[in-house]
Formats: sequence, C-alpha cells, structure tokens
Amino acid sequence: MIRVENITKYYFGEKVLDDVSLEIPEGRNLGLIGPGGAGKTLLLKIVAGLVKPDRGRIFVDGQEVTAMREQDLVTLRFKIGMLFQNYALFDFINVAENIAFPLRQAGGHSEEDIQRKVAEQLQLVGLPGIGHQFANELSGGMKKRVSFCRAVIAEPPTLFYDEPTAGRDPVTSSKIFIHLRRMQQSGGVTAITISHDIGGLKGICDRFAMLDHGRLVFWGTQEEIETCPTPLVHNFWRGVSDD
Repeated sequence: MIRVENITKYYFGEKVLDDVSLEIPEGRNLGLIGPGGAGKTLLLKIVAGLVKPDRGRIFVDGQEVTAMREQDLVTLRFKIGMLFQNYALFDFINVAENIAFPLRQAGGHSEEDIQRKVAEQLQLVGLPGIGHQFANELSGGMKKRVSFCRAVIAEPPTLFYDEPTAGRDPVTSSKIFIHLRRMQQSGGVTAITISHDIGGLKGICDRFAMLDHGRLVFWGTQEEIETCPTPLVHNFWRGVSDD
C-alpha cells in the first residue's frame, strides 16, 4: 500500500502542492491526471523519496519514506521501477546494459536470462536490435522507450510511470498500455501512472486522482470519476474545454 498524508511543498515561497492525501491499496494502479503544472510529477518524486516535502508523510509498504535516511532510501528504490521524463539513462553503457542494470543489481540472473529479457523488452516497444547503441545515438522517443524497458524488466512490486506513452505513435502506445495491463493482471503490482492519455489509463487503472494547481480535486474509482459532478473534473476527464 502507498499512503500519502497531507503532503505540502513550497518552491520560492509558492505552494505547489497543497495538503494532498490519498491511498493506493496493494495491487492497485492509480491514474494520476490533471493539467500541465498541476504538481503530478512532483508528487510522484516525493512518493519515491527523491524530493522531500515541507509537510506531510509518505508510507510505502508500511515504511515511512519521509523519515528514511538516504541509505535506506537507496534500498527502497531498488524495489521500485521508475520512469521519469528526463530518461535518466547512463551514457557510458549501451542500451542493452542500461535495460539490464536492475537485473544485474538484483543478482540471481544468468547472462542468458538477462539477454533474453532485454531482447523481449526491446521487441515489445518496437526497438529490436538496438541494444548495441548508446543513449546519445537515440532520439528522445527512443530514449523514453528504453527507459520504460529498464523500469519494468525486473518486475518490481511497485512501479511509477511519468507519461510512459508521451510522443509515441498509437501502435507503440497501445503496446505499452497492453504490457502494463498484463503486469497488473499478473497480480501484486502497485503502480502510479501519470498520463494525458485518458483512454489508455482506463484500461490499466482502477483508481484515479486529479490534481489542479497543487490541490487534490478528485480521488476515487473509475465509476466515481465517470459520474463526478464537479465541472473541472468532468470536463478534463472527457477532454472538454472549460471555455
């Protein structure tokens, strides 16, 4: 379970997250939605222990992330697959080694098994045969897909995705969402997925939260958001302009 309690964050005196609280039960996938600049990525980084809040607490699997020392945070992050917008690929090793990194850190995998899993992931996202290339040889879209492969290859119990299909063509986006749905159906994965692709999120998420100007304006099931009477939430969910 992931529990967010009264998270507040200021930058340069401005409140960018305002008393945000929600829970994600174990094995559930939360779709985190809202307009650009609403605080979605920041909240995800706080939950992952990458940014400290000014107020509030975060719990992941019963452990208080906001009270952990850096050494304990490093251990926790090995149990979390993370895909963020800046890719975070190592530029001194090739694509295959980037993707294989979580498996090598975890240990217990043969070289044959690692190579097979890397090839499977690259095939999944439409990038077969690029394992020998380096990050500086890839387009932004390719880097995003390689980062996705690295986040999911070890099948961690907790996954955080920040716009996993941003800028992707419809076919590739569909493949990624299908893979995420399979991981959910396999059981045990607790995830937070940020995406503007509402249609894609509907297929993988069973809970939704919406942020607007740092405030939580909705949190609940898909059925509840479908019938939410709040105009801001209703219009965003359906892609309707407020003008």
